[in-house]
Amino acid sequence: MFKKIIKGSRKHSKSDSTDASSRPPRSGNTGSDLNPHLVVPMLPPPMSAVEPLPLLRDTPVSERQNLFMRKLQICCFLFDFTDVLKSAREKEIKRQTLLELVDYIQSGSGKITEICQEEMIKMVGINIFRSLPPASHENTGQGASDPEEEEPYLDPTWPHLQIVYELLLRYVVSSDTDTKVAKKYIDHSFILKLLDLFDSEDPREREFLKTILHRIYGKFMVHRPFIRKAINNIFYRFIYETERHSGTGELLEILGSIINGFALPMKEEHKLFLVRALIPLHKPKPIAMYHQQLSYCIIQFVEKDYKLADTVIRGLLKYWPLTNCQKEVLFLGELEEVLEATQSAEFQRCMVPLFRQIARCLNSLHFQ
Repeated sequence: MFKKIIKGSRKHSKSDSTDASSRPPRSGNTGSDLNPHLVVPMLPPPMSAVEPLPLLRDTPVSERQNLFMRKLQICCFLFDFTDVLKSAREKEIKRQTLLELVDYIQSGSGKITEICQEEMIKMVGINIFRSLPPASHENTGQGASDPEEEEPYLDPTWPHLQIVYELLLRYVVSSDTDTKVAKKYIDHSFILKLLDLFDSEDPREREFLKTILHRIYGKFMVHRPFIRKAINNIFYRFIYETERHSGTGELLEILGSIINGFALPMKEEHKLFLVRALIPLHKPKPIAMYHQQLSYCIIQFVEKDYKLADTVIRGLLKYWPLTNCQKEVLFLGELEEVLEATQSAEFQRCMVPLFRQIARCLNSLHFQ
């Protein structure tokens, strides 16, 4: 009898657990528990085609978040821009939708929820994170020609890309954007993908990237060391492996602004960056493409800490060109600016090797 009772209780407990697992789990923190009147926007079902939607400004406030997400879905459709006539209607709908989203974010007319921010950054990624076309010299299979003589590549998808970049920029700079929320989506992975795009051959894209990354650096203090390290790694690969990168000048422009803001006394990390990355950037052949920005960064260091002048001058002498007269002229111009910011004690340390190099320059047959 006792065994039968135990057996029966086991059956009951088994059926109870089965019923419990088949029911959806109750969260103690659901939207309905917090506020029965709060409408939490849900992800709308995926759209199968690009169709025009009502304008956000003509929609009741309670329905705007859901409409906003449906518009983001439209903007996730990608089109072939090599054929202008292909999907012309859908392309125009997407373009107008993107413009409306930019206006909505810029106006601050409605604070967008966290789920909308997440979906928006996903949409931005779908559009901008892509495989860049091979560099022009890679298409022909010939050796790399002088980048200054090449025609700039213009991406055919730019009519949409430009507006997506504008949307990202407006989101980053908006006073409504809470960095604590935004950093969940603009994270290290997002920043690395953004930095990869600096190798784009389209100068318009690099200009947008420069502005956006600079704004991210300014707004997201938590990301600053990571951004500096990631740029370092790009420079190392450029100097010691490829000697080819389209965005070196733009990255140096961002760094010029960052160096300008360094506090004194300067951290050891920043001095190492000067020695390991900036000075070796004098080595690659295409230095003429970015020398102006590089020189500005170097001078910023010397003006902030005059004791670095000796390190900089010896670095210039180490990488002094032997057979490239045009490069030598660039070095002489930079050396002049460095010497203007140099104190007497630092000059005396390096003046013997410096004058030896100047003597060799005076013996050169090059007219400049």
